[in-house]
Order: sequence, then structure tokens, then C-alpha cells
Amino acid sequence: METEKKTAEKKQILLRLSPTLWKELSAWAEDDFRSVNGQIEYLLTEAVRQRRKKDL
Repeated sequence: METEKKTAEKKQILLRLSPTLWKELSAWAEDDFRSVNGQIEYLLTEAVRQRRKKDL
């Protein structure tokens, strides 16, 4: 019997950032004990959450 995945599969994207933005995100991620990828995902999730609140 096949088991269901409990977490949704994440999509991969190519993201081009300027070196300056990369440095800023990297430092911010380090301050928050996250990877740069985790920091970007966190920031995008928060932006979507705020947008949803605004639309209500």
C-alpha cells in the first residue's frame, strides 16, 4: 500500500539576485538562524499572508 506524503512537494525555481541583495539576504538569514533559501521562503510566505489579510 502506497503511503501519502504528509508535506507538499516544493517547487524549484531559478532566482537571479544582485550580489548586493544576496549579501543582505545572507546576513539577515544568518541573524534569523535560517539558510538564504529558508529566508526567502519565509519572506515570500509573510508577504502572501499580509496580502491575504489586506484583501479581506
